[in-house]
Amino acid sequence: MSKPHDIETGDLPTRMRGAISLAWSLFARKVGGGLLEVHKEASMQLHFSYILQQILPLITFSKSEELRLELETGTKIDSSLCEIDVLLTGTTEGLRHRIAVELKCYRTKAASGNLRGATDIFMKDVYEDLAILERYVACGQVDEGIALVMNDLERLVQPKKKDAKCWDYDISHGAKFGPILLTTPIGGQQINITLTRRYVLDWVQYGTFWFLEAQGVPPESE
Repeated sequence: MSKPHDIETGDLPTRMRGAISLAWSLFARKVGGGLLEVHKEASMQLHFSYILQQILPLITFSKSEELRLELETGTKIDSSLCEIDVLLTGTTEGLRHRIAVELKCYRTKAASGNLRGATDIFMKDVYEDLAILERYVACGQVDEGIALVMNDLERLVQPKKKDAKCWDYDISHGAKFGPILLTTPIGGQQINITLTRRYVLDWVQYGTFWFLEAQGVPPESE
């Protein structure tokens, strides 16, 4: 999980970014402590956005500032229609700042109690979320993109070995990657994922769950 961002600064975009990190940290601790039940991305989205919505009035410091939260916001990238999981928009005195958040959840067992498989698809999907967030920014739809990921399978975070092809989509703790082009097929499907930014994955554990907050940085910034 990334370092806390300043939520008391006079800069609205910085406060917005900080609010997302704070909401994610609170969400993670509540899930890890058993206070929130999350079995799939829909419930993850609702719980996280509810916490974030409660924080927004607390970081509004001027009558000219407006913060708005939207779920499943439709947008068009090139010729594709997409939906942003969570979109936070802040405006003040002519400034507009938009942050897109994509969420991903993997549970070993479904709500029905049946075991889930397809961990390779989940790993690939994390990379796809990072790629779509980059595209949102590159196309001017948003100013920042953040991926929030949770899972309850420790071997995805702390694997003993990485000899399967799915580890081309490495999501383990401390993984560093990007810029990168990935084409390794997963689930019999052809893949083409391009990441132009640098990533370092930093998972934290609460209870039996692991939580990740990932945001790419331009290669030249490192």
